Amino acid sequence: MNKKALITALDELGMRPGRGLGQNFLLDGNLLDAIARINAPEPGEEILEVGPGFGALTGRLLAAGARVTAIEFDRRLAGYLRRHLACNNLRLIEADACKVDYSQLFPDGNFRAVANLPYSISSVFIARMLELDAPPERMFFMLQREMGERLAALPGTKAYGALSVRVALDYHVRIERIVPPEVFYPPPEVESALVEFRRHREFALTREQRAKVRGVVNSAFAQRRKQLGKVLGGVYGRENALRALDEAGIAPEIRPDKLTCRDYLQVAKGLFCAIFEKKPL
Repeated sequence: MNKKALITALDELGMRPGRGLGQNFLLDGNLLDAIARINAPEPGEEILEVGPGFGALTGRLLAAGARVTAIEFDRRLAGYLRRHLACNNLRLIEADACKVDYSQLFPDGNFRAVANLPYSISSVFIARMLELDAPPERMFFMLQREMGERLAALPGTKAYGALSVRVALDYHVRIERIVPPEVFYPPPEVESALVEFRRHREFALTREQRAKVRGVVNSAFAQRRKQLGKVLGGVYGRENALRALDEAGIAPEIRPDKLTCRDYLQVAKGLFCAIFEKKPL
């Protein structure tokens, strides 16, 4: 859909893109083709798409034979998709993507997520994916560049934070390309990034273990400029924190942004021995 056709469709619905909903529609047909080509869905493969908009990417995924579950919050766009993209392989759900029960939609986790993800929900939605017992095998999102750099960041860098660690527990993350504002309507005020997530099973944490690691990571990065021993000591008790750090071979003077996700796993293991003894790392 080019800009003229998009504006015509918007006029047909009597709407203007909502900034609060992160409605920046991708216009570049070549880029959409590239996203579909990179993802190369197999016929019958389950794909989750959030914020399908007018279905520019949805149509390409369906044309490749994928079974698409599209989550659209805007009722006007959902109505447009029902009229223009009716297809047996399309399951359209009108809902807030951050509140959908994905464990019911994809109980075995055998799905991928591909989307021009609305910037306004990106961090919350990705966190929801990470909390699933059976998260997607792959994810491929258009994100705000800053968000993409945070997700792909390495320890010791400015962008590295709690979300960087949490996503690294399950995925290898790579920025595929940087995308300029001009390929969207309306153009956002920032650059975007195409980010690929490939799942690994190096740790395979239980829900209970994951929650403990997440708590440790969030506590640490809440005061990222302070020494880790003091930060964790204030939350878990000084003696417990120092013992856990010692067992992990980590100096208490280190800053939170210097640790890898494996380091945080080892610290959590030391703090919550009984939970991690059920399934050693």
